[in-house]
Amino acid sequence: MAATTNDSASKFDLSRAGEYELQSRIALAGYDACHELSACMLSAHLGTQGAANVLVVGAGGPAQEITKAGLLQPDWRFTAVDPSEPMLEIARARVAGAGMAERTQLILGRVEDLPDGPAFDAATLVGVLHHLPGSEPKRGILQAISSRLKPGAPLILAGNHRAYASEPLMLKAWGERWRMQGATADEVKAKLGRILQGADPPHSEAAVFALLSDSGFEAPQRFFSSLFWGAWIAFRAGRPN
Repeated sequence: MAATTNDSASKFDLSRAGEYELQSRIALAGYDACHELSACMLSAHLGTQGAANVLVVGAGGPAQEITKAGLLQPDWRFTAVDPSEPMLEIARARVAGAGMAERTQLILGRVEDLPDGPAFDAATLVGVLHHLPGSEPKRGILQAISSRLKPGAPLILAGNHRAYASEPLMLKAWGERWRMQGATADEVKAKLGRILQGADPPHSEAAVFALLSDSGFEAPQRFFSSLFWGAWIAFRAGRPN
């Protein structure tokens, strides 16, 4: 659940990679529930077909996208790509610890570096989009994923949406979440300042849906929400009847 461009990946150095999971669990109330439901949504859609090849974009860190879905579906195989080497090493250890190393290929790089073609039965992009500045990089990564999915294949997309400063009550509640976990008032102020300066989420759910539509996806449906965070399933255009 890390960034996927070279500039964004630089934020996920060894220091940040080491604290990523703890910070993510505080920042996202319902961290485990979101990953579990993401796996359940994929399994509900693909489970009857048996084996499946799943593309996990921004896979570095705890690798929950792999370990949760892999627990439900022992015949699934995963191709996981991330441009941050420290984050990918954490994912490698987690995948091995879950006994899923033999069915997971971990690649240091970007999804655009993968071979073209509709090779995958499903994909996930979790915690990535809001790290990419502007609409074009967001659209670019979604298009790169779309071009590598089979028609009708599902995408799990999850991340922050809404302009943070436009929702002052939610932003304040987010700060209270940090304070609830022991952060001081000054620490909360610093954290929110970094968030406001260092992330660029889509400004609405409608903007998320527009990005998906422009990138070859259809029928998006939200299945999880937590303050600014949302999680959706959408499908590569050309769904089979």
